Amino acid sequence: MIDDIDRQILNILQQNARTSNAEIARQVGMAPSAILERIRRMEVKGVIQGYETRINPEALGLNLLAFVSVSSTDGGATQAAEALSAIPEVQEVHHIAGEDCYLVKVRVPDAKTLGRLLRKWVASIGSIKSTRTTVVLESLHETSLLPLGAATTLPDAVEELEEVVHV
Repeated sequence: MIDDIDRQILNILQQNARTSNAEIARQVGMAPSAILERIRRMEVKGVIQGYETRINPEALGLNLLAFVSVSSTDGGATQAAEALSAIPEVQEVHHIAGEDCYLVKVRVPDAKTLGRLLRKWVASIGSIKSTRTTVVLESLHETSLLPLGAATTLPDAVEELEEVVHV
């Protein structure tokens, strides 16, 4: 799988995917060619799935974030999920356990656009039975970074949280 050096490389790339191999090599203490080889190996294995630019959605007028719970007659088969995934405003589709089949993350300019989008889903994706929408008022924390350090145990996490909130 991946070792501690791979984790260091991944942490650096998560912070800034444009970091040069030479800079990663300097931080990790290895030759740039070795870093390049490790990155290529992680790409081939699918550990690194791609590189993206994070864009401020509000800068593009996408001011409304919503999570939509979708109940479907396909019972979690891929038909509805594939149709939802093809919609540009849909950022994430998750097959979930519980009352609903999918949890969908959507970004749109406003509530009116969201309403039109939801009506379009129900009309065009025949397997959708119902939707329940939660509109986000404010995002307090959002990240795409994965925790790559040593696994934090629950007692360690609670202790760290207590330090932050001064309990």
